[in-house]
Amino acid sequence: MVSMLSHIREIERVGMGVVSPRDTPVIQSWLRCLNDYKLDPAIAQEAYIVPELKLREHREQAEELIRIGRSGLEALFTQIAEQNYVLLLSDARGVTVDFMGDPTFDNQLRKAGLYLGSEWSENRAGTCAVGACIVSGEPVIIHQDDHFDTSHIGLTCTAAPVFDTLGDLTAVLDISQLRSPTAKASQQLALHLVASTARRIELANLMTRTRNDWVLRLARSPEFLDVDPDAAIALDGSGRITGLTHGGFGALARSMNMRGLATRDFLGQQISNVFDIDIDDLPRFMRGRPNGERLLRARNGLVLFASAIAPAVNIRAPAVPEPRLPGALRDLSNGDAAMERLQIRAAKLAARDIPVLIQGETGSGKEYLARAIHDSCGSSGNFVAVNCAAIPEHLIESELFGYAPGAFTGANQKGKRGLIEEASGGTLFLDEIGDMPLPLQSRLLRALSENEVQPVGALKGKPVRLRVLSASHRDLADLVKEGRFRQDLYYRLNAATVNLPALREREDLGWLVDQLLRRIQKENGAAYHIDKAARAALLAHDWPGNLRELSNALRVAAALSDAGVIDLDCLPEHLFTGSATISSKTEGDLRQALHDCGENISALARKLGVNRSTIHRRLKRLN
Repeated sequence: MVSMLSHIREIERVGMGVVSPRDTPVIQSWLRCLNDYKLDPAIAQEAYIVPELKLREHREQAEELIRIGRSGLEALFTQIAEQNYVLLLSDARGVTVDFMGDPTFDNQLRKAGLYLGSEWSENRAGTCAVGACIVSGEPVIIHQDDHFDTSHIGLTCTAAPVFDTLGDLTAVLDISQLRSPTAKASQQLALHLVASTARRIELANLMTRTRNDWVLRLARSPEFLDVDPDAAIALDGSGRITGLTHGGFGALARSMNMRGLATRDFLGQQISNVFDIDIDDLPRFMRGRPNGERLLRARNGLVLFASAIAPAVNIRAPAVPEPRLPGALRDLSNGDAAMERLQIRAAKLAARDIPVLIQGETGSGKEYLARAIHDSCGSSGNFVAVNCAAIPEHLIESELFGYAPGAFTGANQKGKRGLIEEASGGTLFLDEIGDMPLPLQSRLLRALSENEVQPVGALKGKPVRLRVLSASHRDLADLVKEGRFRQDLYYRLNAATVNLPALREREDLGWLVDQLLRRIQKENGAAYHIDKAARAALLAHDWPGNLRELSNALRVAAALSDAGVIDLDCLPEHLFTGSATISSKTEGDLRQALHDCGENISALARKLGVNRSTIHRRLKRLN
């Protein structure tokens, strides 16, 4: 085992940018400990056990998951107990809510933090398997001196995440030893065991929570299809994906070359977008046919074995009441499945002080969503929006952080409060955060980490407390890989992500047209009516500029209308460039194409190279 002094020096060298042979997850965690949490490797911290009352609260919140996962945890512990492992199940905040270990070593385990009630969040315990797993969402081995804190460098810890059916990390499963073999490679079997158990817990959770839905189990091999499938998908009565076992399905998605998509991106999609089946095909995958004959083909050609389980209750039973949404979020859509799921997710996040990254194409309504989250959280503070791409680079520092009196030539003699300080007590929305210059990213990270902002030219900082929402139409993870966005700031802002669908993908386009027109009517104090041909043209357009383009088109149309009637002549000319207006001929062509495919929408979608939902949407608009 390395000495404490050499361990501390290695961490310090990594902090200065010296290349280390350690695994990437370890290096990333060390840097977060140094830069984000301001932990000192020279100061050893004893393991922290939360007070009894606090532990009871954590266990009550995780009660159902503990119950669902109990048999899987016991089976795993039976496999590892003879090797002197202990088993920890931690919640999403890093607190151990279930524990299995040899009671003979209780005192040693408690002192080491391998015990019920121990908190292994990264910002408290430094680099550890549970904490690193919570941040990365990936299985990880933290072996001996991979740990940041010198008090933990005798341990070896292996952890895997457990996600709920909507893709949110809900728990971490960890197995650890007080004293371990020297080689880190010896823990690969432990990693496989803990990841497999986490996958089984996800499956049990999915089966428990989706009793009103179809469940489609998937496996690469027919032998384990019904007993230990690789993944499972829950589907509602219309064939939309309502839940997933995210660990297992993520691996299958990579096999299907769907590497650009997070598993949560599949929620709300039709099953026919992923596999060559419809909801009506599911009964033929139920038990009664040999496993080897229940074959399912993915859209990329990959063949899997599938087993379908029908809803446990009659799908005609009274529907479960929709969750109540705050008004600000409820008003963002009307009947679009993807948006409904986004709204439910955003409502949950609004109730917690969690940084949220909003991804979506330019003009898709990211600021509208951010403001709705702010209005839904009950805060009495300001909502301050900052467009990082619109402020000139030489002004953005003073705009964000403010400046002291006389800080520079031309500065206001009274100084100026920055936008971050203006948002204190409320919400700071950083739009197009990917365009923020790198030096400013460092200052922003420091302000968020220390809850303090230092105006330009000031000697002292000012305390700030705020919720941070950010947005970008670019993939921040790609910018991190390119060295154009700080990785530590990315993790600080991206505690949770919501993805806004593009306007062309939404099923409530007609409702959005009416909502935006209503807003224009209120602004102008006039009434407008869209005639049938103009409405068809609006619904046929793909709207690459999304809501912003649609809003501008309606404003132009309102300005050009005669007596408030918006017809084709009022619409911007670019709407007719490259795509013909819906007409009786266009309608006839589509219907003929559908007829040629035997009225089979799936066949037509494959022929045209589009999703079935696109055909359904176009037919609905034509109607």
